[in-house]
Amino acid sequence: MTRDFVEIAAAFARALRQAGVGSDPARLQSFLLAVEELDVLDPRDVYWAGRLTLCSSPEDLDTYDAVFALYFSGDRISTRPRPSVATRAGIARLDGGNSADREDSTEELEPEDVAAVAQRANRLEVLRHKDVAVLTPSERAELSRLFALLSPRVARRRSRRDRNAPSGRVDVRRSVRRMLANAGEPGELARSRRRTRPRRMVLLIDVSGSMAPYADALLRFGHAATRVSPATTEVFTLGTRLTRITRQLRFRDPELALRAAGAVVPDWSGGTRLGDTLKAFTDRWGQRGIARGAVVVLCSDGWERGDPRLLGTQVARLARLSHSLVWVNPHTGKAGFEPITGGMAVSLPHLDALVAGHSFAALEELAGVISNA
Repeated sequence: MTRDFVEIAAAFARALRQAGVGSDPARLQSFLLAVEELDVLDPRDVYWAGRLTLCSSPEDLDTYDAVFALYFSGDRISTRPRPSVATRAGIARLDGGNSADREDSTEELEPEDVAAVAQRANRLEVLRHKDVAVLTPSERAELSRLFALLSPRVARRRSRRDRNAPSGRVDVRRSVRRMLANAGEPGELARSRRRTRPRRMVLLIDVSGSMAPYADALLRFGHAATRVSPATTEVFTLGTRLTRITRQLRFRDPELALRAAGAVVPDWSGGTRLGDTLKAFTDRWGQRGIARGAVVVLCSDGWERGDPRLLGTQVARLARLSHSLVWVNPHTGKAGFEPITGGMAVSLPHLDALVAGHSFAALEELAGVISNA
């Protein structure tokens, strides 16, 4: 098996994980072993090898079909006489509707040349690592479809309430009530465990002029996070003033959501007053509960027109309120970057993580940081 195909398979498995399919390294190894026994030049063999090894439940099948369609030339191998409506809709959404039209016209697809498959996969891999500030309009359109596979999710936290469980610590009250109901005869001990509840995520996105090339990608990341956990995700924009856009990003259609958000942001591509806007957020929203125990993600390049000391004070306040404070700076992923700007220098000691946000791969890394925070 060629090294190129191994890299393509690893990237394909990574895309499946981002879409919610549990294609862990062990399943990837099984996929490679299965393909090695079959014909790597036959797309049907590749499709079925991945479907049987990378999917763990029937709920994964539609997602697998959609990711396979996006990753390998937009065409899905025929798996049944008539695919389900949900599957065709998912592929049409990710592939701009072209694959659904092709699937309606023919149920049996001609085998693709392996070079074309590799070229498509390699192009997607290059696009994942390309700086979003220099993308062409067609590349931005393709990247927007990749965001449909992104699922930023915050880990759950322990609650103060208990739940019944087959194992765990002894629930004294329920155990005593069981004994009283059984005329005092001892019986099986009742046990309980702490409940868990989702931790809140707060995204603060700088939409000033210096962040304009990255604002669209960061807002799409915010839309993906809102789509996954609408009840526990809050999104704000920062510029010369603070704007809450959580309600606008709850539209399922990302284009509609971004247009609605743009309509309510009055300081798009303007100046930057990070210290003042963070103070407004902490005073009005943070201390009232939104930031308490939350994972707060601040997306900015750190350019501050006001007093950097005010920004340092507000970042320190936010770090004390939140469970974890992550700063996303698009310049972090560029060669020679050093956090020496006034805003970054005063904020760095209070951060739990500093992440680049200049590419889709960097935003995938951010999703991993958030899930492990």
